[in-house]
Amino acid sequence: MLRAIQNLGCSSSGWLLWKPRTSTSACKTPPFRRFRARSESNPDAASASSSASVAPQSSLYGNVRKISFCQWCGGPTKHEIPSGEEKMRAICTVCGKIAYQNPKMVVGCLIEHDDKVLLCKRKIQPSYGLWTLPAGYMEIGESAAEGAIRETWEEANAEVEGLSPFAQLDIPLIGQTYIIFLAKLKKPQFSPGPESSECQLFALNDIPFNSLAFSSMFVTLNLYIEDVKAGKPKFHYGTIKKRPGTSPSDIHAFTLDYHLQS
Repeated sequence: MLRAIQNLGCSSSGWLLWKPRTSTSACKTPPFRRFRARSESNPDAASASSSASVAPQSSLYGNVRKISFCQWCGGPTKHEIPSGEEKMRAICTVCGKIAYQNPKMVVGCLIEHDDKVLLCKRKIQPSYGLWTLPAGYMEIGESAAEGAIRETWEEANAEVEGLSPFAQLDIPLIGQTYIIFLAKLKKPQFSPGPESSECQLFALNDIPFNSLAFSSMFVTLNLYIEDVKAGKPKFHYGTIKKRPGTSPSDIHAFTLDYHLQS
């Protein structure tokens, strides 16, 4: 059974605060931290957004990316709302086919070992040099769990077992859904894969929250620490609303608008 939790509020000072539930745990480092919401009128952010080669369209397009040519025949497209639909689509002017865009599925593992969690330092962009859980895009022909196991092996050369669903986090602005599994190491061996420069087990108090790669990782690890403090793992669903024009590594530029937990 899922119940809704209101996690985010805004004080009179303009600070956003993710409010953890009360706990008597002895965890020393409070996992939930105040952060300043970035202004949507930030000129640097606006410039970065407008200079992108393929930019998200306005709300009229439903936050999709503009497609100029047909993926089937290569013909030019027009953008309009097809009959019987409600959203703007790219329609080929030659063959008439409609290009539908769907969210990407990102899968990964939150690995528990000796009261620590395994993180990887990224060796690729975006968020080069920042820490993340081993995770990546799900491939055609595999389940979410299989994809999470594969990504963990590719990024951390780690074999895992005992997977159980922990969190699903939707990020509508960038068209991504994260599915994160709790997992255990089959054996205490791991090393950086081609996309990682380091792999390290962190005690919960030592997690580098100021050097995480993505907002999804920030939310996932905070939810995990909260569950550890409560003494009971849960399954979490939430929607991360990213601030338009901010970079992937700007991990504090978001609100968690909706949170369900089992």
